[in-house]
Amino acid sequence: MTDHGLVEYAIRRAAADRALELALLAWVEQLPSIRIQHNGIGGSARLSGLVVQARDVHGGLHWHSAKTELPIPRQLPQPAAGFVGRGTELDSLDAWVTTHWLLVVNGPAGVGKTGLLLAWAARRAADYPDGQLYADLRGHGPGEPAGPAETLGGFLRAFGVERIPADPAEAAALWRSVTAGRRVLVLLDNVVTAAQVRQLLPGAPGALVVVASRFRLTGLGVDGAAFLPLGLLDESASEEVLAHRIGSGRTGAEPEAARELAAHCGGLALALSVVAARVAARPRMSLADAAAALERESGRLAALRLAGESAVQGALDASCAGLSELPGRLYHLMGLLPFADFGAAECAALAGLDLATAEDLLDVLAEANLVEELGDGRYRCHDLVRLHAAGRARHLEPAGEREDALRRVLEWYLATCSAAERVLTPNHATQRRDVRRPLPPAPFAESDRTAALAWLDARRGHLAAAVRTAEAHAWDGLVWQLADAMHPLFLRLRAHELGSAVHESGLAAARREGDPAALARMLTDTATRLYNLGRGERAMPLFQEALAAALAGGEPKAQGQALHGIGRIHHAAGRLDEAQDCFERALRLRLAVGYQRGAALTRMTLAEIAVARGRPDLAVPELLLAQRTLTELGEPYEAARALAHLGRARTVLGDHAAAAEALERAVELFRAAGSLYWEGRTLELLGELAEARDDPERASAHYRESLARYQRMGAPDAERLRSTVERLAGAQPQAGPPG
Repeated sequence: MTDHGLVEYAIRRAAADRALELALLAWVEQLPSIRIQHNGIGGSARLSGLVVQARDVHGGLHWHSAKTELPIPRQLPQPAAGFVGRGTELDSLDAWVTTHWLLVVNGPAGVGKTGLLLAWAARRAADYPDGQLYADLRGHGPGEPAGPAETLGGFLRAFGVERIPADPAEAAALWRSVTAGRRVLVLLDNVVTAAQVRQLLPGAPGALVVVASRFRLTGLGVDGAAFLPLGLLDESASEEVLAHRIGSGRTGAEPEAARELAAHCGGLALALSVVAARVAARPRMSLADAAAALERESGRLAALRLAGESAVQGALDASCAGLSELPGRLYHLMGLLPFADFGAAECAALAGLDLATAEDLLDVLAEANLVEELGDGRYRCHDLVRLHAAGRARHLEPAGEREDALRRVLEWYLATCSAAERVLTPNHATQRRDVRRPLPPAPFAESDRTAALAWLDARRGHLAAAVRTAEAHAWDGLVWQLADAMHPLFLRLRAHELGSAVHESGLAAARREGDPAALARMLTDTATRLYNLGRGERAMPLFQEALAAALAGGEPKAQGQALHGIGRIHHAAGRLDEAQDCFERALRLRLAVGYQRGAALTRMTLAEIAVARGRPDLAVPELLLAQRTLTELGEPYEAARALAHLGRARTVLGDHAAAAEALERAVELFRAAGSLYWEGRTLELLGELAEARDDPERASAHYRESLARYQRMGAPDAERLRSTVERLAGAQPQAGPPG
């Protein structure tokens, strides 16, 4: 085969895989007869992705390549500057990584496991150019440990996968596929069991997983793990850490006092950090005075418990004694937070402060090494620090004050999530919100859809924790209202890993509270989630119950919502008569109450049925009206869906030019809205249009682009479309394999 034929074959094979595409580019650059160049494109030519010019190209050129380049995550927190005191352990990790792909560092709380691994990973990051990922599995934090679905969802989204399978086994399989052939480093912190780790293991050689745990996790030995028990720092290493943190001049001037300070810390890295921060903040204090103060605060610490709380308790008590009233109160209230990381807004709500004061107090606590800065205005506490703070809260705050502080934080999350709901799905934001007091503002503008969606994405785990916390305190109104306000998270970001637990909690809370409108909303939202997961048989009784409740309560809008859902289930099952009857009833109800958005959505479903019945001529006017209504209402995402359906109807009618115009405009709108699934679906419809025009080459290109988007999301449509791509590939002349 010639070089040019080999390139043509390789491009077809690489079209749906960015990693292959990049490898191909490097290979092509070495071929003397091939030129890689940037070309000026004129006329009707359309190019995307990798373009190889082999000699001269004449005539109209249409080249499509599936652009599937994945982002490269860089999630590792910054290690402590100038990490010292663990040279032997760093050397051991360097040696073991040459023969093992799974490393477990275990040791008592506060001994410095995470600090060691972060320092080591920072030195080895260049060995893992395809990404470095970090997850705190919360084995010892507030609330429940992180489940595999939550962690896998975060990892997959870091690689640009938008639709995460609800089933953990499917998500784990997708994770292995995404990481296959990629050199990635994964750091798992605060692990409790070997089972937490196994579903998070990448799918190919070249990856490395490092684990920090208080437990030995010997069960991971069958997975090929190497184990590094991390002991307490010896006297010399402890003094080295203190000298680095407070200055060798001060420790050199008072070596005996420095040794006494180090001894008080019991060889625990966390205790050393806290003590060093306190001493460094007091440059005029002698080390002897600092050691004496620590002795008075904590008593003698020779009998160190295995978990390490004794030394840390003494160091933290001493640090808290040096705080003034406001930062001290914020510190112990932080122990009530149901999640590991937080920002100034959460702290302001927690302590009833304004945002600027909360920011100032967090600076004070960070200076005292009681909180750790993560960047972007976020902070976290070591789990032992959090336990210490919670203990002080129980001792210093009455129970009523503690509950009120916690409720303020949950109300802030409800208010902020509701603000995102109003920005992203304004027609859904109709239920009451029990926010009883002024709170810090949302961290995004009321008109900024991108920022609102990004906040929901980044805080999905916090919102789920807020639901669980409200449920544990029997705050039923907050439970269902949080679940309701999270609607855009499930609609736009397909947060299936959270959906089941959140909706079940919300539905149960609405039943307990007895508000008919809340119950109808929770029934329809829960049923809609089940339908979107392909579980129509489980969704149907919930929609029917919602319809009965809406009829009993005289709620025509809720009746229309339930009927629309029932119609979708009938439609998916091929029962077109029953579906059409439900949709027509829903349309009448929605028009009667002036719910124009809902009416437009129902018109789209009636248009789909008309196309399925072979009457696309009846579908076109419904879709034109729906698209115009949704555009006027400021609903670009739904208006784009109407355009996509319009393009399909016109394809069936044979009006190919108008179909192309509608579909290409829909692709642009979905791309702007960040809707990867519907971008892929519309590209698939463009492939169907190309087939109708008897253009299999262009159809194949569109299908490959669509497939790439489905694969990136983990959408079940990928398997269906893959057979279409293979069918077209088999029908076209193929160059032979290399060689």
